[in-house]
Amino acid sequence: MSLISIKINEAGYDPGEAKIHNLNFSIHKGELIGLIGANGAGKSTTIKSILGHMTFLEGEILIQEGISTAYLPERPVFYDELTFQEHINFIAAVEELPVEVVNNRVTPLLEKFQLMNHVHELPGTYSKGMQQKAMIILALMIRPDLLIIDEPFMGLDPIATKILLEMIMEECKRGVGILMCTHVLDTAEKICDRFVLIDQGEQLSVGSLQDFREFCNLHEGSLFECYHHLIEGNRDE
Repeated sequence: MSLISIKINEAGYDPGEAKIHNLNFSIHKGELIGLIGANGAGKSTTIKSILGHMTFLEGEILIQEGISTAYLPERPVFYDELTFQEHINFIAAVEELPVEVVNNRVTPLLEKFQLMNHVHELPGTYSKGMQQKAMIILALMIRPDLLIIDEPFMGLDPIATKILLEMIMEECKRGVGILMCTHVLDTAEKICDRFVLIDQGEQLSVGSLQDFREFCNLHEGSLFECYHHLIEGNRDE
């Protein structure tokens, strides 16, 4: 069953200035979708459209009733005057999570990312990597059914990247549907079930790596090789 079905004919900030066209894909329970494409291809606009942040959209985005959604942005966003603990408390209040539930979920994450001793500090004083870790904790603490992640590995050191990858796989096993926008194709190849390739504002291809290989006639090609084959073929037309 689809957690979300996306059919976007056009979307942008104003009618007549659409940034993306002709997108049509779904995310299923326990599925990890890699959203890939060059800078400016329309990936961020796609995410904003799914989240309802675009002022113009023709099409429909159908979300399964009753599911919870979390968004992990590329650039961390915090309230300047709140400590990280206060951010945690704020989200817990909005989601109506009991204190014991919050503690059971957040404490292991704080320990994994080594933020336990920094929880009462302002996130604005954190390093970029620490801020990214804090955002991951805030996204995962609500136990979402649908998780949208934009460039999750930016600013993370190798250890934190490994922890995040393990968490992503654990979330998929729990049944979470994940849309992950990333430029790290070698990592995406290893963990994603399917890919949505966007080029010049349009959906170019959707499918598994095997689907891409067959379409490109690259029977053992990497995602990197298939990606460039598809992009170059599209731009030569």
